[in-house]
Parts: sequence; C-alpha cells; structure tokens
Amino acid sequence: MKIGRFQVGENHRPFIIAEMSGNHNQDINRAKALVKAAAEAGCHALKLQTYTADTMTIDHRGGLFDITDPDSLWADRNLYELYQEAHTPWEWHEELFTYANSLGMEAFSSPFDETAVDFLESLNVPAYKIASFESNHHPLLRKVAATGKPVIISSGTSKLDELYESVRILRAAGSGPICVLKCTSTYPATPENTNLKTIPVFKSVFPDCEVGLSDHTMGVGVALAAVALGATVVEKHFTLRRADGGVDSAFSMEPEELALLVTETERAWQALGGIQLDTQKAEEKSRQFRRSIYVVKDIQKGEIITPENVRVIRPGDGLHPRYFDEILGKFAGTPLKKGAPLRLTDLSGTQN
Repeated sequence: MKIGRFQVGENHRPFIIAEMSGNHNQDINRAKALVKAAAEAGCHALKLQTYTADTMTIDHRGGLFDITDPDSLWADRNLYELYQEAHTPWEWHEELFTYANSLGMEAFSSPFDETAVDFLESLNVPAYKIASFESNHHPLLRKVAATGKPVIISSGTSKLDELYESVRILRAAGSGPICVLKCTSTYPATPENTNLKTIPVFKSVFPDCEVGLSDHTMGVGVALAAVALGATVVEKHFTLRRADGGVDSAFSMEPEELALLVTETERAWQALGGIQLDTQKAEEKSRQFRRSIYVVKDIQKGEIITPENVRVIRPGDGLHPRYFDEILGKFAGTPLKKGAPLRLTDLSGTQN
C-alpha cells in the first residue's frame, strides 16, 4: 500500500497519522500551528474531517439528536451544534493541505458525505479515511471507492460481518488498497476495552488489507502493543495543549507525546525484526564473556583437578562448563598457571 510518497506495510516503519479533528477551535492560525507540530513530531500524514453540520445531520432537538449520556465528553450537547463547533471549514482545507505537504507530510481527510468526496477530489488528496460511524454509509463507500485511491476504514461500532461487508463494497466499487483499523469508539477509550488481540484476527480475515490502529487511549502504550501485534498504521488525535480545551482535546496527544509516539512505534517495529533461533552477528563479541572453565590456582604437573583449583568463571575462552564434573578427579598433564583457560589437552587420566 502506498499513500503519497510513503510505503505502508510490515517492511516499513509504522505510518503515523495525526488527526486534527476539531482541535483547531475554529482558528486557522491554531490549525496551522497544529500542522507544524505534527510535522515536527515526525508524523507521516495530517488528517482532517470534511463535513458541515448540515451534511452530518439536521438541526433538530430531542431524542438521539441530543447527547444525554452523562459519561459522554459531549453530554448535554446537541448534535447539530456540536458539529457546527467541531467542523473544519472547507475553505481552510487547501491551505492546510499545502502547508502539510511543504513540511513533508501527506494530507487527506475523512469525508462524511458524497459532496465532501467531490470537494476532496478537487484537492487531489492521496487517500481517504472512512470514519467508524460512516462505515455503514454504503453510498459514501462506493463514492470513495470509485476514486480508485487507497482507503483506510475504522472498525469502531462495527460487528465483524458489517465490517467485512463494508470492505467487500469498497473492493467491488473499485477501491485502491485498503487498510482496516482496529478502533474502539469510546472517547477516551481505555486499554481494557481496546482488545488489541483483534489485530492478528483482522490480518487473517482481511489478508489483502493492511491492518492498523485508530487509538483513542491516552499515552503511547497501546499503540506500541498494536505495532508488536502487526499494526502498520497508527492514527491518533492531537492538540497543542489539552488545557486549551476543544471538542476532542481530552483524549488528544500533545506535541511531545506525538513525537514520542513516532519514535517509540518505530523502535517497536524495529524490535520485531525476524525470527532468531541462533546467535546473531551482533552478539558474537559478547560470546567471549560467557562462562568457561579456568585455572584459579597454580597447578603442578600430576596434581589432581579439584573445585579449589579450577572454576567456572568469565571469560569464555576456556573449556565449556558442560565438562566440569567430568574433569574433576583427573590430573594435570602439564603445569597450569592461575588465570589460564583450561583445555582438555591439559589433562591426564593418571598422575604420570
């Protein structure tokens, strides 16, 4: 899978996507500062969300149009009003994308309806992201797939059969390469409800797809574990400072954390390496400091070998410790000096 200039896959370092979401707080200068922070952290891509309150829902009160869950970050908010606050103005997109590109990042977005796809196509985005809550929006899936570009789709809120159907629709409609992200759609998510053991299952169910993580937990630990389990893409929300507030700030990373994410996921990927069942070249010099049998007290010719005059110590250029019990009771065939590595040729079966 290739997104712009970056290759994505198990032979490449994890592809890190910085999700701005609504953390610009409706200030384009803050938005540009966020882009710069993501680039300085080493992220590979900036992602926006492309919608308006009117393309997302209708201006209505009551029922599920109002968020009544007391545990929600957005409790007592109305959907339409929330989306008015959180959306990224479409007139900002080109400037932010161009700025991100100038800083070495790819830039794309999550469209939330077909008009957003038309708009993003006019900006020649290199890929598309399907948000968790849009994965059942089959007309949108077909519209995105028809571009032929790579598609990243999140699994949050989906049952496996629903996700499988969404991937099937993307493929049937001509999608480019697909990446499926394990996602838990709670804000923030907890490590306990992240269930990263799903990642190897996704790799089995979707063998022709990349598999990654859309992470709403705090910190970098979950992302590192995901990479260890085979995730090739990691997406995280980010902000300048959580204390600044904003619709997603409570579960977003600050720049220093984002930089740590980039560094440590790459280290986790490097550490995966290959299957090592033998000493590797990098360890060869260290083998000399393994234990072996050494003379620890001067021994005269014909003297008996005992635990008092030979021991298993470091370094490792003497006789292998497996012979220790076997040599006890034998005799020195030649004078041996303290500090000398013991050899089988130094020993005799008799005192003569």
